[in-house]
Amino acid sequence: MVRPFNTYGPFQKSSGEGGVVAIFCRAELDGADLKIYGDGTQTRDLLYVEDCADFIIQSATNDAAIGRTLNAGSGTDVSINVLAEMVSSDPDRIHHVEHIHPQCEIQRLRCENALANRLLGWKPKTPLEAGVEKTKQWIVQNDPNNPSQGRRNRCKEVSKPNRKK
Repeated sequence: MVRPFNTYGPFQKSSGEGGVVAIFCRAELDGADLKIYGDGTQTRDLLYVEDCADFIIQSATNDAAIGRTLNAGSGTDVSINVLAEMVSSDPDRIHHVEHIHPQCEIQRLRCENALANRLLGWKPKTPLEAGVEKTKQWIVQNDPNNPSQGRRNRCKEVSKPNRKK
């Protein structure tokens, strides 16, 4: 069994119930406020999607993983306040708002990935700052509202062959 922690990066939903990294990146790129629910001291262990994919492949192809529960994460948690400061170019656009469901908030979430490291030799390669920057770049390159970029990297159009009837 594989248990990736808070995976973020390209294709992550950046609205509503999407992930905090994509939501913050989208708000930053749009010049909007970054809204933090509650006091922002809650922490998350964030894992870049390429590292998550690497973990899943290594777990699926290594006999040492059979019958084991392996966690994938950085092993380091970051507060939502610190994440917002990392993403935002303007600290005045970071605002705390009342939490919608404070009773459901997990205060601290940090991965213990020692078993995955020991059995598979796996550890994430992408530092949080680099992953955030890659996520911002992907959003800009795939923004359907940006006519110069559009969806150019998302999917290639498949041309249908001309068929004679």
